[in-house]
Amino acid sequence: MTALPYDAVLCDIDGVLRHWPASDDLDRTHGLPPGTLAAAAFAPSLLRSAITGEITDERWRSTVTAGLADTCGSADRARAVVAAWSDVVPRVDREVVALLTRARDVATVALVSNATTRLESDLARQGLDDLADVVVNTARIGVAKPDPRVYLIAAERTGTSVHRCLFVDDTAANVAAAREMGMTAIHYRRIEDLRDALSPLLDTAAT
Repeated sequence: MTALPYDAVLCDIDGVLRHWPASDDLDRTHGLPPGTLAAAAFAPSLLRSAITGEITDERWRSTVTAGLADTCGSADRARAVVAAWSDVVPRVDREVVALLTRARDVATVALVSNATTRLESDLARQGLDDLADVVVNTARIGVAKPDPRVYLIAAERTGTSVHRCLFVDDTAANVAAAREMGMTAIHYRRIEDLRDALSPLLDTAAT
């Protein structure tokens, strides 16, 4: 067998494997101006606390609820908005699942995500908890992409040198950071990006 081009595939989750609907739809449903929920939930300092594990997912959502109460004019209304948001289930791209499953036959596959402490239960809920060999949830390691430590930890957990990793992410800054660490990195925008990136690995394995 010809030598494989990569020993590990490190793949982002949201924006690649899963796709969330726009939160503006929830705003409209609850009679709020578009962008209201996003402004409360994804304020940079609060979001960073959630995705680095400084606060739990539950604490994050309760903080969002408290912040929305003034905007909504009602604590009950704020709780209803956050409850509806928390119940949203993202769409899973089954083509991505199929490609990663094939890749896992010949290489170690890791999911690497800037996520909250709810990630593992969310993956299990959608039957994705067995998709990868490793899940690197930034809320569990205390640092988030594009911090270089994320890439080092992910490579270490796959037992692979950074130079033998293929990194896939839909955020350009995260891709640039992976390249600076010595990884081959692909900026994901469509399924063809992942298919093309994996083809040298899958084609080589088949020869």
